[in-house]
Amino acid sequence: NMITGTSQADCAVLIVAAGTGEFEAGISKNGQTREHALLAFTLGVKQLIVGVNKMDSTEPPYSETRFEEIKKEVSSYIKKIGYNPAAVAFVPISGWHGDN
Repeated sequence: NMITGTSQADCAVLIVAAGTGEFEAGISKNGQTREHALLAFTLGVKQLIVGVNKMDSTEPPYSETRFEEIKKEVSSYIKKIGYNPAAVAFVPISGWHGDN
C-alpha cells in the first residue's frame, strides 16, 4: 500500500511517463503524479527523485526538449507543495529497452 510505504520512507522516487497524453493526464488537476507527490510531502518525505520514464516513446525518441518540458512542469508543481526543485534529481529513463 502506497501510504504505508511512504509514511516510513526517507526518499521518494516519483515516476512520470513522458508519452504524449500520459504525462499531461498525470500532471492534470486530479492526476496521479500530483497526488503521489503531494502525499509523499504530506507524509514527511523531504527527499525526492523524479524518473521521467518512457523516453523511448517521445517524438523524436529520447527528446531532450520533451524531457526539459516535463522537468519544468513538474518542478513548478513540486515547488508549490514544498519541495525545492533545485534539490530534486530528474532522471530520463526507459524501462522498455532497459536504457537508463
